[in-house]
Amino acid sequence: MTEDWRQGGFGLYIHWPFCEAKCPYCDFNSHVSRSIDQSAWREAYLSEIRRAAHETPGRVLNSVFFGGGTPSLMDPDTVAAIIAVIRQHWPVANDLEITLEANPSSVEAGRFAAFRAAGVNRVSMGIQALNDPDLRRLGRLHSVDEALAAFDIARNHFERVSFDLIYGRQDQTLADWEAELNQALSLAIDHISLYQLTIEQGTAFGDRYAKGKLRGLPDEDLGADLYALTQDICGAHGMAAYEVSNHARDGAQSRHNLIYWRCGDYLGIGPGAHGRLTKNGTRWATECFSNPDRWLSGAALGQTERDREALGRDAQATEFLLMGLRLKEGVSLSRYANLSGKSLGRENLEHLQQIGMIQLAEDRLTVTNQGFVVLNAVIEALLPD
Repeated sequence: MTEDWRQGGFGLYIHWPFCEAKCPYCDFNSHVSRSIDQSAWREAYLSEIRRAAHETPGRVLNSVFFGGGTPSLMDPDTVAAIIAVIRQHWPVANDLEITLEANPSSVEAGRFAAFRAAGVNRVSMGIQALNDPDLRRLGRLHSVDEALAAFDIARNHFERVSFDLIYGRQDQTLADWEAELNQALSLAIDHISLYQLTIEQGTAFGDRYAKGKLRGLPDEDLGADLYALTQDICGAHGMAAYEVSNHARDGAQSRHNLIYWRCGDYLGIGPGAHGRLTKNGTRWATECFSNPDRWLSGAALGQTERDREALGRDAQATEFLLMGLRLKEGVSLSRYANLSGKSLGRENLEHLQQIGMIQLAEDRLTVTNQGFVVLNAVIEALLPD
């Protein structure tokens, strides 16, 4: 159990908290700022990476992910300096994946060439929609033409490019989504993330929804139909889901996100970044201060984190199910038993299998396509009382 994290791998997440504008559906820790001292932020990241490396000496690093916010707003020199210090402080896997998130409105060919030269080898683009009226309703700053042009720039500089789309949007029909998704999959992509629009409290959409001013959202039946259509179309294009919302060709899965879903260890650096770190047999949940100024000032003192939380066996086992059952590959029953100290209830497993929600094969528990539609209910049924 003390080395369980090795079954998931080891990654590093770096959070850049700034955006050009706040999208109305977004509940991430992102902020709009008129001026950013890139030099100060660069030094803060470098000092925090060095501190984290001293806690994890000798670990082989499998992935680095620049998330946000909009990391493509970072100076390429900052990204280059961060990657250089990472390589100085950890041995890295031969196939180290370094991903940078980008919005089409912040993409320039020169910047992408510089990111590539810095060591970034994968880009994830937040396109979100392929029609201009919906892009405006989603608060996006780019047009469809700009998005497609940015995608072409990215493909010219990186072998691996993913992009995100949101569906279940206001007044969106099945026919609308079918045409849009087929257009997306006709592009030269090997990975795509497809998220149903969710209304989160504390967002602009959340406030509008509470006041009854966010109309045209799909009902539960249409939401299920949109999800089923998504699986059918992606499967026909050779882009089967490997996770609830993520589709890829063979070998093109996001290695960094697989660390999360397989319950590996990962360091979170930057405002609001979360992490999981196993030390001396204890697995810790870490969380950085979310306020950018508070985090930046704390970096000089090595005081960017809130108090760490030790995760007990039950918490680890629950997280293992919550994360692992999102994957088409499912979870190992013996690994769950090792984490929790007990096996999953046989009656629950057999009942869920009989009603077509899960499949059992030797040591493997996987969720069926039918089960993925009600995944939260499946997980709740599996968890001990």
